[in-house]
Amino acid sequence: MSDRERKLLLYEQFARMGKALANPLRLELIDVLAQGERSVDDLATSCGWKLSNTSAQLKVLQHAGLLKTRRSGVKIFYRLADPSVHDFVETLKALATETLPDAEKAARDYLGDVSVLEPVGRGELTELIARGEVVVVDVRPAEEYAAGHIAGALSIPHDQVAARLTELPKTSLIVAYCRGRFCVMAPEAVRLLRSAGFDARLLVDGWPQWHAEGLPIAS
Repeated sequence: MSDRERKLLLYEQFARMGKALANPLRLELIDVLAQGERSVDDLATSCGWKLSNTSAQLKVLQHAGLLKTRRSGVKIFYRLADPSVHDFVETLKALATETLPDAEKAARDYLGDVSVLEPVGRGELTELIARGEVVVVDVRPAEEYAAGHIAGALSIPHDQVAARLTELPKTSLIVAYCRGRFCVMAPEAVRLLRSAGFDARLLVDGWPQWHAEGLPIAS
C-alpha cells in the first residue's frame, strides 16, 4: 500500500465522525446527552421523535465512536463517549455562526437578541453566588436537573416559569440557565421574568460548560 493510500484511509476515519455529525437530529442528541445519560425512550420523548428514528440516529453516533452505552434490564442507556464530544460540537456551532451568514441569521431568529439579556459569565456568577446576591434557576426539564445542576439552583422547567413566578423573589437578581449557548429555554425564561418585573439575566452558556470547568454542582 502506498503512502497516499494510507493517508486516504486515515482521513476516511476522520471523515466518519464528520459524517455522523452531518445531521441536525444527531446534533440535537449530542446536546441532550451533554446534560447526562439517558435511555432511548427518554431521548425520543425529549426530542419529540419516534422511538425507531431515535434509536437509528443513536446507533450512527455510537458507530462513529461518539457515544457509549450500558444496558439495565431491557433498557439501553446512552452517554457521550467523552466530554470533548460536546466541546467539539459547540466549537462547530460557534464557527458556523461566525462564518456562515445563514447560520448567524438562523441563530438570531431562534434565540432572539440575547445581548440585551445581559449574559453573565461563569466567573461572575460564581462570585454572585458566593456573596449570596443571586437566585440561580435551572429551566431545563426536571430529569436533566436531577442528573446534575449548579449547586443551589432551583428547578423551574421553562414551560412552568409563568405558573411559578410567586416562588421567586423580586428583590434578588435571578440568573437562568439551560443546555448551552444555543438553547432557547433560558432566553425565553429571562424575557418572561423581565416582563413580570424581575431583575433577570442569562448565563452566557449552560450546564455542560459549568460542569466541565469543575465549578460547584449537585445532583
